[in-house]
Formats: sequence, C-alpha cells, structure tokens
Amino acid sequence: MEDRKGDHIRLALNSQINQDELDTRFDYEPMLGLEADGEWKPFQFLGKTFKVPLWVSSMTGGAPEAMHINQNLARACKEFGMGMGLGSCRILLENEKYLPDFDVREIIGNELPLYANIGIAQLEKMMNIGEYDRLSNLVSLLRADGLIIHVNPSQESLQEEGDLLYHRPIDTVNDFLSKTNLKIIIKEVGQGMGPRSLKELLQLPIEAIETASFGGTNFARLELIRREPKNVSHLEPLTHIGHTAESMVDIINGFVDSGLDIKCKQLIISGGIHSHLDGYYLISKSKLPAVYGQASGFLRHARDSYEALERYVEEQVHGLRFSKAWLHPKY
Repeated sequence: MEDRKGDHIRLALNSQINQDELDTRFDYEPMLGLEADGEWKPFQFLGKTFKVPLWVSSMTGGAPEAMHINQNLARACKEFGMGMGLGSCRILLENEKYLPDFDVREIIGNELPLYANIGIAQLEKMMNIGEYDRLSNLVSLLRADGLIIHVNPSQESLQEEGDLLYHRPIDTVNDFLSKTNLKIIIKEVGQGMGPRSLKELLQLPIEAIETASFGGTNFARLELIRREPKNVSHLEPLTHIGHTAESMVDIINGFVDSGLDIKCKQLIISGGIHSHLDGYYLISKSKLPAVYGQASGFLRHARDSYEALERYVEEQVHGLRFSKAWLHPKY
C-alpha cells in the first residue's frame, strides 16, 4: 500500500486530463453497476458461438509474414472466443503452395467462424468465364464457413495493377448469389458505403455486412503510397471520400426503422474502431445484432510474439467488461 500511495503522489501531476478530452458518448454510472454485469454471455453470431463481440477483420495472406500473423490471430480467436476473416485468398486460387498461410482451421477450431476472402474484381472475372465454382472449392479447401467479398473500386482505381470493373458490383453479387449456396459477407476496405449501396445489400440474403468504414486503414491511400515517388498527389483527394462507422450504423438503423424488407440481419462494424469504447458504443447503438472488427490493431501485435497479441486482446476484453458494467451509451 505504501508503494501504491507513493506512486499516487509521484504521478499525480502527470495525470491531469483536460475537459476537452472528455468522451461524451457515455454516462458513467459508478453507483449502479456490478462487476458481474460486465461479463459477456456466449451469444450466437454467424451461426456460431462468440464469447466476446470481437471480429478479426481481413488482413493478409501470401506475404512472408502471413503464416505467423494468421496463426497468431487464429490462436487468439480460439482463446477468447472471436470470429476471423482471412485476408484476400486470391493468391491461393493461383497457387495452392500458399495454403499454409491461410490454413488455420485446426487452430481456431470448428466452434468459431472462419471466412475466406476474395475481391469483387476476381469474382466478376470468374462469373464471366463460368468458373465461380472455384470459390466453393476454395471455401472447402480452407474448411471455412463462407466467403467474404470485398468491394474496393476506390483501391483498384488508385492501384497501378488495379482491375477495372465492367459490371455493377451489386449485379455481380446478385448473380453469384443465384448460383451458390455459400454463406456470404460483403465488406468495403476503408471507405465504407453510402445509403444506396447499404439499402441494396440489406435486401440480399447474405450473412452480414462489414462496414470497413472511413477512419481506419485506408487502402486507397495505401496504393498511392505504394506509387511513390511518382507524382500522384493530384489523386490524393480521392482518399478522403467515404463514410464513417457511426454514419453507416445510423443509415442502417434508419432502414430498420423504415420497415425495409431486410434479409441481411447481422453487422460487423469496422473501420476507425480505435478502442473498445468505439466498438462498445457502436454495437450498442446498432439495431441489428453486431460485433466490432479491427485489423490494424490486431496486426500491430500479431506480427510479434503471441504473448503481445494476447495482452492486447486481454486489454480489449477488460475494457469491454468495464464498459458493459458501468457505462451507459448516449445516442
């Protein structure tokens, strides 16, 4: 106790917080909670049982570090009860020698969701030549529960090697849904989606929408950085378009309230989720069952030892427990 009180004296002057740093999204109610109130009971999402409302958003595959990163992430999902989306599996379609980078079903186990991932441009090409059955084979090869389709025209347009789209993504997705029984998640990759796109997606029989909103890793900007030192600064304003996670949740809530015939009834809220408070606030606000996803936060720690990643997830879970027990979101 003496050491702790000594720390209080020594650190008090370095612990000041300005009023403008107050997070006004919550009422803090220290008189009304219990530690037990913060425990998350197992719940169903994507047809499987989560222990915490966390999703590992799609990141990497086919790069030298990919196997180490994906194995660490799958191990964390197993330990804490989270779901996982794999990074783009396009390279695996081209050469199965990369299978070890993605093959994590034995690690994550069968009780938690694991989804493969392919881009809309690759799906369009396979639909054009009638090879879309390769995606069923991909899902089977990975023993995945379904397929994430990432829709990324902004990224593709700024990528030197980018693919042009010749059909509206919504038409390609509709066509694919008519020809497959795969469980499908649709996501963006850092810009989010506007109300017209969300309205169309909500009426499709897909498992979930992942917001992948503006405010997190911006793959359009990433592609511009890759093109340096070429002078592409005139394209930089295109990296500033998009929709935040909160604005997308508000749009979707509006459609729920409107009586729209919604067939997609689950939401993965990602993009600009910098802390458990961001995630807790938005999943609480969502009128559809929701979990929150992160990519860069997990990636930063998964590149190191498993212990570093484990500590990071423990901090997320601790923060979620506190939030659930003592904080009341204000909408």
